[in-house]
Amino acid sequence: MEGAHENPAESSSSVPSSEEPAGSARGPEVLPREESEGCARPLDAAPKKLCGYLSKFGGKGPIRGWKSRWFFYDEKKCHLYYSRTAQDANPLDSIDLSSAVFDCKADAEEGTFEIKTPSRVITLKAATKQVMLYWLQQLQMKRWEFHSSPPAPPAAPATPAANGPTLRLEPEQEEAELEEFLCPVQTPPGLVGVAAALQPAPAMPLALQNISLKHLGTEIQNTMYNIRGNRQAQGTGHGPPGEDPPGSAEPQRDEQPLPSDPGTPGKDPADSPKPTPKSSLTANLIQKAKRQNNTFPLFAEGLTRTRTAQEKVLALEQQVLMLTKELKSQKELVRILHKALEAAQQEKRVSSAYLAAAEDKDRLELVRHKVRQIAELGRRVEALEQERESLVHTAGLREQQLQELQQHVQLLMEKNQAKQQVICKLLEQVTRDFMQPPSQTPVPPGAADRDFLSQQEKMEHLKDDMEAYRTQNRFLNSEIHQVTKIWRRVAEKEKTLLMKCAYLQAKNCQVESKYLAGLRRLQEAAGGKCAELLRQLIQEALQCEAREASAEGVELSPVSEYDEYGFLTVPNYEMEDLKLLAKIQALEVHSHYLLAHEAVERPLRERWAALGDLAPSAELKQLLRAGVPREHRPRVWKWLVHLRVRHLQSPGRYQALLSQGQVRKHPAARQIELDLNRTFPNNKHFTCPTSSFPDKLRRVLLAFSWQNPTIGYCQGLNRLAAIALLVLEEEESAFWCLVAIVETIMPADYYSKTLTSSQVDQRVLQDLLLEKLPRLMAHLGQHRVDLSFLTFNWFLVVFADSLISNILLRVWDAFLYEGTKVIFRYALAIFKYNEEEILRLQDALEIYQYLRFFTKTICNSQKLMHIAFNDMNPFPMKQLRQLRMAHRERLEAELRELEQLKAEYLETRNSQGPAVPEGCTSEDEGEGEA
Repeated sequence: MEGAHENPAESSSSVPSSEEPAGSARGPEVLPREESEGCARPLDAAPKKLCGYLSKFGGKGPIRGWKSRWFFYDEKKCHLYYSRTAQDANPLDSIDLSSAVFDCKADAEEGTFEIKTPSRVITLKAATKQVMLYWLQQLQMKRWEFHSSPPAPPAAPATPAANGPTLRLEPEQEEAELEEFLCPVQTPPGLVGVAAALQPAPAMPLALQNISLKHLGTEIQNTMYNIRGNRQAQGTGHGPPGEDPPGSAEPQRDEQPLPSDPGTPGKDPADSPKPTPKSSLTANLIQKAKRQNNTFPLFAEGLTRTRTAQEKVLALEQQVLMLTKELKSQKELVRILHKALEAAQQEKRVSSAYLAAAEDKDRLELVRHKVRQIAELGRRVEALEQERESLVHTAGLREQQLQELQQHVQLLMEKNQAKQQVICKLLEQVTRDFMQPPSQTPVPPGAADRDFLSQQEKMEHLKDDMEAYRTQNRFLNSEIHQVTKIWRRVAEKEKTLLMKCAYLQAKNCQVESKYLAGLRRLQEAAGGKCAELLRQLIQEALQCEAREASAEGVELSPVSEYDEYGFLTVPNYEMEDLKLLAKIQALEVHSHYLLAHEAVERPLRERWAALGDLAPSAELKQLLRAGVPREHRPRVWKWLVHLRVRHLQSPGRYQALLSQGQVRKHPAARQIELDLNRTFPNNKHFTCPTSSFPDKLRRVLLAFSWQNPTIGYCQGLNRLAAIALLVLEEEESAFWCLVAIVETIMPADYYSKTLTSSQVDQRVLQDLLLEKLPRLMAHLGQHRVDLSFLTFNWFLVVFADSLISNILLRVWDAFLYEGTKVIFRYALAIFKYNEEEILRLQDALEIYQYLRFFTKTICNSQKLMHIAFNDMNPFPMKQLRQLRMAHRERLEAELRELEQLKAEYLETRNSQGPAVPEGCTSEDEGEGEA
């Protein structure tokens, strides 16, 4: 029934069991060890245990009130345990300080402070204000030491010399920073530490009031243990040193770890157990001495040791500890090497078994073994994801607590300011009273002195209040400072775990893609029953992801069905072989995204966030080539489009074009309607019946047909406008983006009926391929492969049908700023990216089949960008203009020659007249009859 604010679930879980051998409630836990610090410091600077008596507010009903409790801090768990007295064997409960904040109120009772955890608020009271400040400062330091000195993971062993100084230095730095807010409080003599344990427990008005009815079972256990210990001490006080009375086995087992604690105040580390025959005798003597002390058994041993012996023993203990740590690190290193050797041997055995397998069944069994390994890796990733979610939740709680503390500090500062104003007014009033001339009325003797003393007493009280508020303000500032640093440290840990989780997920995707590729190759090589079995394995692999996600309910950033712009990540092909290739490709894309997210995407996003107002510059050019983050892309594209069409834009122009289309029907309206259903069949925004994107696309294309009557509508414009709609989402913005591409970026006649400029660019690309990739062009020429059937569509729709959306939009980012030169760069880069694969193909049919889908196999956007803007250099715009001019002249000459030949043919045909056989009618007559 104690602790009105306590969480029963937490209390029950945090109370150690009385049957634990190490005795979370025994002496060693009452004053936990400080292994590294206690041995590394001289005797004068030996760390002091944080323990002592405090009053805790709790209980219910008539026994609700202050209860005296013995508090002791456990550094390993960062828990503050408490019991009724220092002699109790089992603690009543504990307070988790790792996620707690501390508060003290100036208007509360003297010595009162609070410990606020996410689940409860514990109100404590110290004997004096100095003791309260000492406890608060020490609790702050203990909490910071716990967060700044986490235990090193076993996978990365380090020597004590490497880790030790860092762990001791950070708390000292934090202590120096906290001194800027609140001066360090000296240790109150006799109220904390060993001296407090030797003192009797504070007496309460009623004995029943100090008993915890909430933890009645623990109270009974402690009482029985104390009674039994007193009886054993009385019955065996004169017995032989080597004998133990019956029933003392359990207490001895619980207290046996005490001699091995070199950091316990008042104990000689020389009593630690050694591998000698006298160890049991020493332990029994210590046990007898403890039982003969009635105040607190933990501190009764070793009070008369000399300082010289203690210094020698501390030095020896320090050497032993350093050697032990070094031995432990060496053992850990040997263990890791053994594991690495075993893993290498296992991999060698698996590879040998796979190569030596005579039948396909054995190889399939090895493949199943790899599947199990993949499943194990998936479980590890899930565990890390759960840990990440826990850290995110903890960080949210810390941030919420920090906001509450800031609000509280703001209120206190306002209250303090109001009180200071009152004090100033009172001082002015006192000054006026003293400066006023004495009145003519007679003043009673002694009245002036009494008024002066009263005013002086009020001023003293106000000064005390001001000092209390100053102290409170300084402490709260130090608390906010430390909680903020802890929150930042937790955020860094969360970021590290996120990066690790992303790395493991990427590796998992890569392993899964290799597994699917292996299945595909086995399927091509196998036949008969094995082929059927492989087909089943492939079907299971294609469907396992959705099944696992639904069964386990854990979100691990799997390969989603659609990307952020609505495109299918795994295209829905009808052929099973293409489905498998699409799945492999999706896994590769996802793994590259995960690996590049923290290393590349996050710094790039930070650079864009810090860019500010957009203006043409070399830095902006480099950022656009690297790609625009999704959250900035609409704003950046609108700015780029406005840069191109500001001389064409006018208010209300788009609405006027739409109104013009409502008055009369455009000749291209029928073709536009037909192409709407063909626009991006792999995008949910254009295939969903309830989507508004098709209607928006129709209006944009109709408005453009009225805007540019020369072109009207050309097949391919629908995909350009669709990309603009997906990014910009607004109809008018997408319309002006289409105008910018067709009328300002692309050359004239690019989308005309003759497509003259498009044909010119295809010839320019052939010249550039011969210059940049001569081996590839020689190979394609040997097999008489014409690339224009593929590249013509690339240029017409700016890769809209060819590249995956993640890479496509990066191409558009640079294209809207730099122009058509970017298309040539990326066209060359795509062939360079896949050059080796094409060179390995030795058949024209295989090459054509590969060229059908090879652009979808490009998943590394960073590599493609590096090829386009670095490996393809030099790439001067002057050369591109000269090539375009030369090929345009040739093309126009060829077209004129064709027109001349056509005219000559028609003239010759007309002069000869039509030759119509008997019984047949001429073509014109047939059409007339029809």
